[in-house]
Amino acid sequence: MKRNSIFSITNMLAVLLLLAFGGCDDKNELVEHNWQLAWQDEFDVDGAPDPAKWSYEKGRGPNGDGWGNAELQTYTDNPENIIVENGVLKITALQSGNTYTSARIITKGLFEKVYGKFEASIKMPYGPGIWPAFWLLGADIDQNPWPQCGEIDIMEYRGQEPNVIHGSVHGPGYSGGSPVTKSYGLMNDRFDTDFHVFSIEWTEDYIYYFVDGMIYQKITPEDVADKGEWVYDHPFFILLNLAVGGNYVGFPTTETVFPQTMEVDYVRVYSRSE
Repeated sequence: MKRNSIFSITNMLAVLLLLAFGGCDDKNELVEHNWQLAWQDEFDVDGAPDPAKWSYEKGRGPNGDGWGNAELQTYTDNPENIIVENGVLKITALQSGNTYTSARIITKGLFEKVYGKFEASIKMPYGPGIWPAFWLLGADIDQNPWPQCGEIDIMEYRGQEPNVIHGSVHGPGYSGGSPVTKSYGLMNDRFDTDFHVFSIEWTEDYIYYFVDGMIYQKITPEDVADKGEWVYDHPFFILLNLAVGGNYVGFPTTETVFPQTMEVDYVRVYSRSE
């Protein structure tokens, strides 16, 4: 049976504090939609990820530079780095001396979609320099290189901050170290102790961000108008990965224990039915 995250009283208090101090205000009221399942992976078959749904990105990036972020890991398709077991996808970062391995999978060429609800149930790893992510890239990336293709980070996480996640968009004029972004924090809880659901609702007019069904951010074309171009009007594909080190998260320290595993219970995508 697939897991459902259960809100604690402390989590609800965290949401209330978020809304009171810099969270969504009246202009960001949630618009209700009817959603119909369009694509899913429940990770119900043990072994390698389903090749009809996912492919691997391997190595250290197209330019061998740690995927443009100074990341330390080499991505592989080895079972010790990525496997489905007992209904859960496990992406594991390993250390061997001064080298690190992990995995990164994508739906490029297999599933690409414009607009909809994208969600995943994930249990985080932890530790300085650990960087899991659930995100989307524009399917036109080969014709319009990043950031022109657009990037939607549904969830990013710094392992040294186990109670905080981040949601962002990167586009022309607001990419790299200057995205449009907001953080969401738990009170008296951590994202590495249980599964939580991270999602967006994406339309032609906005992108809503949620944790466990609670909205914490809304991004609209107006939010990027003074920075650059709104490029979220074409199909994107899904990525799941676990990086080690890099400009965004910093680097492992003596407090970072390996192996570290990102566990994904499911990924689901919905279309608006109205």
